[in-house]
Amino acid sequence: MNRATFFRHFADKREVLFGGEDVLAGLFADAIRAASPDATLTECLQAAFAAAGAAMTPQQRAKAAQRVLVVAANTEVQERGLLKHARIARSINAALGERGADELTARLGAEVGMLAFTIAVERWMEAGNDEPFPLHAAAALSDLQTRAAELGSRSRLSSLT
Repeated sequence: MNRATFFRHFADKREVLFGGEDVLAGLFADAIRAASPDATLTECLQAAFAAAGAAMTPQQRAKAAQRVLVVAANTEVQERGLLKHARIARSINAALGERGADELTARLGAEVGMLAFTIAVERWMEAGNDEPFPLHAAAALSDLQTRAAELGSRSRLSSLT
């Protein structure tokens, strides 16, 4: 592959690591839009994670592990990753807004969804088994909801001191 061919496919070298993020943004948003009209925000996020399973293959797991090492060693690549993360969050936010969620709820849903996604990717890579990604994502979302419900509880924080 020559230089011109490379740059026809990628805006720059860093884009090689994050090119699939646009696919994920589309999968998430399309699944949210296609969810049942009476679906809750949680059900919309679960639908998004289920759709992401098409892109989160065992081959992708190996690439993700390599990407983690490269990202950890390079600030510019970390910045690009954060931009991609924000773009995906915006697509989730927009899809939730199209479904009628108010601005704050859509934004919260997008941020919780992205946090659950990040946790799920970490767990998925650590698991090293054939368990599909959507199972890790559903568990991460459930864990976040449980922890969010405990935010007003003193028992969780007092056990840390």
